Amino acid sequence: MPRTFFTSDDHFGHRAIIGERMHAPRPFASIEGHDETLVDRWNGVVRPEDTVWHLGDFAYRCSEAHARAIFERLNGRKLLIRGNHDRIGARLPWAEPVRDVARIEVLDEEVGPVRVWLSHYAHVVWPNSFRGAIHLYGHSHGSLPGTATRLDVGVDCWDWTPVTLARIRERLAQNALTGGGP
Repeated sequence: MPRTFFTSDDHFGHRAIIGERMHAPRPFASIEGHDETLVDRWNGVVRPEDTVWHLGDFAYRCSEAHARAIFERLNGRKLLIRGNHDRIGARLPWAEPVRDVARIEVLDEEVGPVRVWLSHYAHVVWPNSFRGAIHLYGHSHGSLPGTATRLDVGVDCWDWTPVTLARIRERLAQNALTGGGP
């Protein structure tokens, strides 16, 4: 059965992300090592028949040819929610038109359909936020704590790997127990 994954902020080809001052520095010796690790981690969990929602900042400050070469190596049916660094990324052959936000439903084997609000940016409220919908975002590179109902799915927060709804729900539940309220 195909699975759905979420990720954000890969920044493929972005040499400055290795020593970036505004975010926690990424632990790679080179952008080549960074990119190869992220491709390996992606393909280590995502199968060709799976769907991956990328919540922005796919590639930055690299050639379109480099971004396209990385894109073509990645497993799955790929969809993009536009981030603030997606001038190149938006031109890649995504499975559907690029969007700024999306409201989707994902089937969770334990609880059934889960309503999800997707954006590159964190929101305080979102459609159906008071009726059980969760919110997934990127952009903050792990600097914005998650709550019981919203969570950063950026690679910085998930060991450089796309993540399933089941794992996201586990972390949301942990946030609820530790006071990361709505």
